[in-house]
Amino acid sequence: MKTIGAPKHFKSAVLFLLISVISAAAFPNTFPASAKTVQISLWDKANEANPETIDHNPWQQILNAYLKVNPSGVSKFDYASLKANAGDRVKLAEYLGYLQRLDPRDYSKAEQKAYWINFYNSLTVKLVVDAYPVKSILEICKDRVSDSQCSGPWKETHAKVAGQNLTLDNIENDILRPIWKDKLIHYGLSCASYGCPSLLKTAFSAKNTERLLAVAAREYVNHPRGVSFIDNDLIIVSSIYEWYSVDFGKSEQDIIRHLQTYADKKLAERLKNFKGSIDYEYDWSLNCP
Repeated sequence: MKTIGAPKHFKSAVLFLLISVISAAAFPNTFPASAKTVQISLWDKANEANPETIDHNPWQQILNAYLKVNPSGVSKFDYASLKANAGDRVKLAEYLGYLQRLDPRDYSKAEQKAYWINFYNSLTVKLVVDAYPVKSILEICKDRVSDSQCSGPWKETHAKVAGQNLTLDNIENDILRPIWKDKLIHYGLSCASYGCPSLLKTAFSAKNTERLLAVAAREYVNHPRGVSFIDNDLIIVSSIYEWYSVDFGKSEQDIIRHLQTYADKKLAERLKNFKGSIDYEYDWSLNCP
């Protein structure tokens, strides 16, 4: 990360940059999972005639109990408390077991989209809880040889659905992104880090997914970890827009236009007139209280 002057656009930007400096020293600014999409064609099927819904209430109960809305604008998850509660750990494990016993292709595409987002987020929470205490999800590996050889759990198999072994990378980059082709999916997936979009207090469902993704996009873009002005010639934006640039456009101007879409009035106007350069940053520190 560059050591640069404090941003002026957001009140909490100074704290954000201080945290980012500390995090950058400990964790790399490179996403360890592939951002390329190789669609798993067997998942691109649905039964739109099926009116049944998937029960995400257990996940909602976990969110109600352990997700804390922080005044900084970043939701924090209380992994320590969940680890200490054996009953709720069982509840989370049973919910993930329930999801893995289903074949999402038996449901509508809307049900599937919510299913995969909730699956990704709840599985991520379980992996962190199982490994806790850790300072970052980057420290979590099943087959740890050394810290230098550990780059997070994304490429490791942690689930099985319809007879297929799946990784977090599969869910995001081989199912959600190529099948739905919706850039807002990035705002719905939480990687248990300060720099990522926050977990939302409401579990996704077929009825609320599109609304929640739009809400999450606005919250993220209007927080310093989404975009922050250093001065009139330099902005820092989340590395998500660099890692997944193929989803947000062919150029940095496309990224700026995307940010404008979800920015509040003052920020949107400043982005509209911005002609400077972009730097990318990400904070991998754990999103815990």
